[in-house]
Amino acid sequence: MQYWLGIDVASRAAHQASLSDASGRFLWSGRRFRTGAEDLERLWAMLPDEVDAGELVVILEPTRNAWVPLAAWFRRRGARVVLVPPERAADLRDYYHKHAKTDRLDSRLLARLPLLHPEGLHDEHGLGPGDPLRRATRLRQSLVQRRTKSLARLDALLELLGPQWVEAFRADLANKTPLRFLAAGYACPDTVRRLGRTRLGRFLHRHSRGQWGIEQAEALLAAAAETLALWEDAFDFDQLAEDIAIEARIALSLGEDVAALSERIAILLDEADPEAIVTSAPGVGAVTGAQILARLGDPNRFRTLAGVRSFSGLVPSLNASGVSGRHGPPTRRGDAALREAIFIAADHARRIDPTLAARYQRLMVTAGKHHNSALCHIATTLLTRIVACWRRGERYVIRDCNGRPVSAEEGRSIVAERYSVPAEVRRQRRGPRAGASKRTGRRGQESHGAPAPARPPATLQPLVGA
Repeated sequence: MQYWLGIDVASRAAHQASLSDASGRFLWSGRRFRTGAEDLERLWAMLPDEVDAGELVVILEPTRNAWVPLAAWFRRRGARVVLVPPERAADLRDYYHKHAKTDRLDSRLLARLPLLHPEGLHDEHGLGPGDPLRRATRLRQSLVQRRTKSLARLDALLELLGPQWVEAFRADLANKTPLRFLAAGYACPDTVRRLGRTRLGRFLHRHSRGQWGIEQAEALLAAAAETLALWEDAFDFDQLAEDIAIEARIALSLGEDVAALSERIAILLDEADPEAIVTSAPGVGAVTGAQILARLGDPNRFRTLAGVRSFSGLVPSLNASGVSGRHGPPTRRGDAALREAIFIAADHARRIDPTLAARYQRLMVTAGKHHNSALCHIATTLLTRIVACWRRGERYVIRDCNGRPVSAEEGRSIVAERYSVPAEVRRQRRGPRAGASKRTGRRGQESHGAPAPARPPATLQPLVGA
């Protein structure tokens, strides 16, 4: 006989647990405890003697990261651990009790969830955010986003000096050489002029390992002269140079952290996927493969491949009633980092795999799909193939449309020769989606509903009495 232990997990306060049998009858409810070995042992001792560890199902909501040590402790005792999405539990809670929300009620609801929604129970075997690969890939994604924002702020600050500065840096502020130049406080026109051509050239040559030199130094001197002529004495360049130096040091530090994380992720990926099954797929590199594997979790936990596609959140939503039905935009359920990784990989894979390229061409040319919509189809197909390869323990094999294995180079040539999308079609499909709302943007301030100006007469009529 099964027993269900519902636990309302709290981040700072005490958790509350309720225990019911398979009929939904509560043995006890509202028992408070905290995440600690002593409290957990006391809670375990409250279980009736007839409860076997293999018959106990622990039902949790993934509240932040507080559920991870609880799930690991109960799994070590032999219990089955089930995670319930918070939005699903909230909907059932509203149905179960309309006007109240208490921790005790939440634990009782979770303990009776197998009766209310048995198909919504899925075993959790991993550690979630406790898994090193999952945590490292999420941290790297966050650092990359923060570095991108820092570079954008840096570009905006340089605009105050004039466009010649970005042009002198070859419009590549992500390069370490301009970042080190700016971090040294040299984003001041007066400082650049005092350094002179020779010292600037030596600085750039040393930090770029010989890639930059006198030519870039002369460009910076010209940019400094243009800035001084533009502003004269109406601007405090020293204060701006300090702000730019701080932003450049932030970008440099984030870049070093991203590089260190990438190395650690590569080692963790080798341990998690020693056969390199995930990275054998076209368009999937070490970082992208680690992100896919970490955010997807154990691929064997899905009952069907359709469940994998649904978890990606890239499948179209469906609104159906009776004999009518309509597909909408992607559901966007599941993990956002997984969607980002598989979407980027699909954009590269369609240029290598002829079968994916043929499907992309058909969706774009024949079906009239938008570029992003077609890529969502390709992404779900690529993810399904990766999981199928993982389950079989086989590496991904690129094939042509006749099923013949081909190399990556041969696949590229086949795609370029047979399955390219005409430039005119691509321009049309990359535009706004059909039916998209038209709003006034920053680049076009005209109101879309404004009447067109009246056309002037072809010839001017002379005034009466002129």
